[in-house]
Amino acid sequence: MPGPLSHVRVLELSRVLAGPWAAQTLADLGADVIKVERPGAGDDTRAWGPPWAGEESAYFLSTNRGKRSITIDFERPEGQELVRKLAAQADVVIENFKVGGLVKYGLDYDSLKAINPGLVYCSITGFGQDGPYAKRAGYDFMIQGMGGLMSITGQPDAEAGGGPVKVGVAVTDVFTGLYATIGVLGALAHRDRTGEGQWVNLALLDVQVAVLANQAMNYLVGGKAPQRLGNAHPNIVPYQAFATLDGHIILAVGNDGQFAKFCQVAGRPELAQDPRYATNPARVANRKELVPILELLLEQRTSRDWLSALEAVGVPCGPINDVSQVFADPHVQARNIHQDLPHPSAGTVPTVASPIRYSATPIEHTVAPPTLGQHTDAVLEEALGLCAADIAALREKGVV
Repeated sequence: MPGPLSHVRVLELSRVLAGPWAAQTLADLGADVIKVERPGAGDDTRAWGPPWAGEESAYFLSTNRGKRSITIDFERPEGQELVRKLAAQADVVIENFKVGGLVKYGLDYDSLKAINPGLVYCSITGFGQDGPYAKRAGYDFMIQGMGGLMSITGQPDAEAGGGPVKVGVAVTDVFTGLYATIGVLGALAHRDRTGEGQWVNLALLDVQVAVLANQAMNYLVGGKAPQRLGNAHPNIVPYQAFATLDGHIILAVGNDGQFAKFCQVAGRPELAQDPRYATNPARVANRKELVPILELLLEQRTSRDWLSALEAVGVPCGPINDVSQVFADPHVQARNIHQDLPHPSAGTVPTVASPIRYSATPIEHTVAPPTLGQHTDAVLEEALGLCAADIAALREKGVV
């Protein structure tokens, strides 16, 4: 069944993670995504291995599912003209060049808007199109630091192992890709009503500050910068990892009723009646006294014992899995999150399915990430009407 965006064509002029993540999400929704890559090299992440599946890096495979790859050297005038012709037929362009980086090629928003007024043009940069840092390059790691995420991630400075820690996935890039997708969908909805395209701008730093969520509001309302709490939560207690007799579990008590159930299972029902711990605000205020008590309780029983007993009474809790355990989990397997796709050089490659589940237009993953330039001839023939001789001439010149 066609996806909800099967009527949309996306021209992707981006590489690495944030832009490709947005384009992959649109491809998952059914859009025809044409990824323009450099001849001979392609997206930087094609070389970011090991590990490899055939000749493709796992990193590249993680963010380029469902696309068609075409190689064009748009530093050459002939290449620029090819991209402009493709953009004239596109609904969306996604690019992540530095501010003004595509102007010299005539591939910036104003240039492409002149030939396609309905175009939705999405630019992703580190710091946005204006402001004192606009010209700087931006990378996820440095943005996690500049945007406050590392100030609230990791153990407190005074504890062993304390200090700033980045998140183990490039979450700022991923969030930016998702916000870019949302921005594009909103612009397409506007175009459907008015016929008018527009320029959608995303900045990694803007996104990182936005997704500070409650921690940002804790500062703006309370006037005090949040600090690192390890696995603890600034606004909920107990909501953290605890050591057990044979490992660790996560205890995520979200309300007072759940705390009372936990105390009953732990054999300390009186804790839930103690005015110092009976309500969440009281538990937050007295966490330094309460958490050591809970640590002693949790250490007395195995992880399996705790999880079984707490799940039975509806207290949120869970194990701490490594990635191999995640994909071995029976629920993850039942949800069909790991899928395998046929691939022209590797035979098959794994993919992590989109988490979006539609009732009327279910997402089907059938197209693996492309090999470099896999669809060059097909796209040039289909979209631009070039014949084999025309394409051969462009290839001889190194344009494609």
